Amino acid sequence: MKRTQHNEQHPTVLACDPSFTAWGWVVLQNHTVIDSGCIKTSPEAKKRRIRQGDDRVRRTSEIIVSLMEIIGEHKISFIVSELPHGSQNAKAAIMMGVVVGILQAISELWDIPIEWYSENDAKKALLGRISSSKAQVIEAINQAFETTLVGPKYVQEAVADSLAIYNVATLQSPTLKILLK
Repeated sequence: MKRTQHNEQHPTVLACDPSFTAWGWVVLQNHTVIDSGCIKTSPEAKKRRIRQGDDRVRRTSEIIVSLMEIIGEHKISFIVSELPHGSQNAKAAIMMGVVVGILQAISELWDIPIEWYSENDAKKALLGRISSSKAQVIEAINQAFETTLVGPKYVQEAVADSLAIYNVATLQSPTLKILLK
């Protein structure tokens, strides 16, 4: 698969808060939000009368197709993402592995550099502490990016978390510092 050329003067960055249920994403160019959203998938194994594994594959495909559309449309040249951590159970651990695999595979296949950051690093960079509520993160993001996040609460949270990852990346990533000069 061949990527279209992008503007080297103003790289386009995709910031992600990966999740199997509500994958937050933001496209930024020159520190400006170009587009944002949330890829939502829901389990439908019982409704469709299929195995859970087959339903997981369906949801994975939905996420991949959506991400490829975003990357192609915006000619993404760099990706920053939260690295999921911890899990409550085996299903959650599987989902975490799937979302990391999706994004890392896309990075490799499309030859787009990717960097991973922790949720704690993002909160610390944004708020100066790691313990904070989703509402505090949203409020801090609205102030930092001079915006007002809109939409359902889960979309606001997913987009705010994506922007928090972008924020920490701009502070910690040598690559991103060079690209954004």
